Amino acid sequence: MSETFAIHGGLRCVRPLSGAASRFPDVACPFGSVSGALERPDSPRMETHLLKNRSDLTSKQLDRTIQMMNDAVQGSIVTDFESLIEGLTLPDPDDRHVLAAAIRCGASVIVTFNQADFPSTALEPCGIEAQHPDRFAEYLFDLDPAAVVTAAQRQRSKLKSPTMGVDRFLDNLRKQGLVQTTKSLAKYQAIL
Repeated sequence: MSETFAIHGGLRCVRPLSGAASRFPDVACPFGSVSGALERPDSPRMETHLLKNRSDLTSKQLDRTIQMMNDAVQGSIVTDFESLIEGLTLPDPDDRHVLAAAIRCGASVIVTFNQADFPSTALEPCGIEAQHPDRFAEYLFDLDPAAVVTAAQRQRSKLKSPTMGVDRFLDNLRKQGLVQTTKSLAKYQAIL
């Protein structure tokens, strides 16, 4: 059975069960920073939102992150969802585009830190549930621990400026709210 997941924070739809386990490293989005109700990762709205709310980011850093997101999960950007937005109701109307994108790509899960704005009463009629990134990563861990560990290895290896040791990498994941994921990955600390 194939499932599709919408990653809140970039309107990405990924199908981690659609093929070989090698697809899992591409969907390890919980290992990145996912925050805010954003449009396409290359949209001016997203860039403006992030630069306004993240004083620690520069335009150059954001451009690099957007390029890495596009490269990591090619073909996952959702389009043609805008016509669905007006007919949807969520506690924060600015999040309706996330649900619309999830509906458009047939997602069964919206992965988001912002679960309060995606209540089950609004999502269940669409056959969708909201899941915290930590729970999502654990779901992937249960399906294929080697693929998640490989994704974490790849993620850490790409942190080059500056490089990041395993302890700091795991601490950063924990600080982002990925507590259970961090505990699971800590068992593989020697190979991360």
